[in-house]
Amino acid sequence: MPDTPETVLAFDFGLRRIGVAVGQSVTASASPLGVIANSGNGPDFDAISRIVDEWRPSRLIVGLPMHADGSPGEMQAHVEAFAKELLRYQLKIDMVDERYTSREAETVLKKARASGSRGRISKEMIDSAAAVFIAERFLTGRTNV
Repeated sequence: MPDTPETVLAFDFGLRRIGVAVGQSVTASASPLGVIANSGNGPDFDAISRIVDEWRPSRLIVGLPMHADGSPGEMQAHVEAFAKELLRYQLKIDMVDERYTSREAETVLKKARASGSRGRISKEMIDSAAAVFIAERFLTGRTNV
């Protein structure tokens, strides 16, 4: 975790959707911001630019998919290409091990639904919640990459 207070944006990259979350180093916590479309034309960088302009982060965090044994996941080349495109924002970019973040997000959302505090769980909600876990892993120093 950085020594000076900072805001980070975290991304959970997917071929259809990219989950996004914003985090603060002071609290080492993050909040979901929703998803960005990703299509055959690539990520919606207009939407990403709007989020970057709104939150003015000092760095971007990208979840790096890995297998349970730590070897690269099938999506690694896509994720690395996305991270390279994020260089256009001239911000620091960190890669964080995202193993199990989607599963963790789904578990948390299902518990919230079971307790009555949340309705139907969408894939978009899971992607954005996974980005929260990615941000929090970075902010608490549990990056593993």
